Amino acid sequence: MSTADNILVVDDDSEIRTLLQEYLTRHGYRVTAVADGPAMQQAMEDARFDLVVMDLMLPGEDGISLCRKLRAHSNLPVIMLTARGEQGDRIAGLETGADDYLPKPFNPRELLARIKSVLRRARSLPQNLELEDVRLFRFGGWRLATATRQLQTAEGVAVPLSGAEYRLLSIFLRYPGTVLSRDRLTELLRGREHKLPFDRSLDVQVSRLRQRLRDDGRGSGVIRAVRGQGYVFALPVEVER
Repeated sequence: MSTADNILVVDDDSEIRTLLQEYLTRHGYRVTAVADGPAMQQAMEDARFDLVVMDLMLPGEDGISLCRKLRAHSNLPVIMLTARGEQGDRIAGLETGADDYLPKPFNPRELLARIKSVLRRARSLPQNLELEDVRLFRFGGWRLATATRQLQTAEGVAVPLSGAEYRLLSIFLRYPGTVLSRDRLTELLRGREHKLPFDRSLDVQVSRLRQRLRDDGRGSGVIRAVRGQGYVFALPVEVER
């Protein structure tokens, strides 16, 4: 029998912590709920988690800072919660590496659906990529190992990727030299039934991936924007099977 997924909830609102702990437990998850960054760090030292639900506004170190630190060494999926509904705050959350975003107040059923979706995406590439037989991608001196999801520079330095960054890079590597529209990228990233939470989120994810690839956006860029059409991965790609 498989072990239930372990969810870490980080929120300084005790009512939300209790609500989510009880609700997610009823739906088959193991749940640990903590109030701030130090408690989150301790919890992660004590146990292995499959996903983090994190409030953006926390006492002391905020969720954006915590997510940025987490992304420096882990691709653990993160769903960001916040009472602030401005688009700039949403973009800031995704820029730090969050996989999804849900503004407060929220329906627990919607959060549950997003948890399932993020976990599903984190564990598998879209079926139509057919990458199960690809062991290694090579491009411009870079290497991406699919088994470990590890990206390495030409110098052999490991570059951490979030789950969303890995999926997006995998899609580009599957279609090098092909202009992919935003709609097509959205479909490949999340499936036909899912839409991105706001208009600029795909562009934010592409921007983050460019930063990982040291892509400064000049003429020799790795990922190029095609005006009015979408994006294209501009480097030749070799695969090892």
